[in-house]
Amino acid sequence: MPMYILLGSFSGLEMCYVTTSCPRMLSDLASPAPVTISFQGCFLQFYFFFSMGTTESFLLAAMALDRYLAICHPLRYPVLMSPQFCCGLAAFCWFCGFLWFLVPIVLISRLRFCGSKHLDHFLCDPGPLLASSCSPAPGTELAFYSLSSIAIFGPFLFIVTSYIMVLQAVMRLPSVARRKKAFSTCTSHLAVVSLFYGSIMVTYVVPEASGGSNKIVTLFYSVVTPLLNPLIYSLRNQEMKEALKRTLLRRS
Repeated sequence: MPMYILLGSFSGLEMCYVTTSCPRMLSDLASPAPVTISFQGCFLQFYFFFSMGTTESFLLAAMALDRYLAICHPLRYPVLMSPQFCCGLAAFCWFCGFLWFLVPIVLISRLRFCGSKHLDHFLCDPGPLLASSCSPAPGTELAFYSLSSIAIFGPFLFIVTSYIMVLQAVMRLPSVARRKKAFSTCTSHLAVVSLFYGSIMVTYVVPEASGGSNKIVTLFYSVVTPLLNPLIYSLRNQEMKEALKRTLLRRS
């Protein structure tokens, strides 16, 4: 099914996404002495972390398109969302994600960093990097946060619009059971969208957020959200639901 092609791409992305930050963060936390990272290593982490985050934003929009076509155009769904089209859509999301921040990251890497070499963060984030630069770069900062806003709000508005049309189509169904079944196919995706966009908007659309809260929010969407996503999608499986119910009842 097309949805499983997108889920497979999404799962692979989540594994790569966590790999860009978690191993280094755990290594730094386990080190008793202050840790350092090279200039090249910092910007490589910066590039891959934001490229995969942007790809995730686009993939969530592609998954919303899949749900819209499945519910609003069920008879044409096998033709509109063929496996070939679905694979091409996933590849397009990866391609756009890895090109999106390429220019701003190159511009930030060319700034002069003559201030403090200490980054108050667990990864190479644009906020601490721009703060440590001694050359004013309002254009670079504006370009980065503008592209961040487009990459976040563009797919988010597309998802909201698609679900408004899905809601209208579901409410026209005569059977309550069919309505419930249609809604159940969207709950997992909606939960993932809420977790991802709810946390990421605070960080990169409101750049003046305090450093402490910024780190907490970044930790949430870079570590906690990928940890919860497999559980959220697994709860669609009836056997998984029964196993979780037995575990909770046994503990209570």
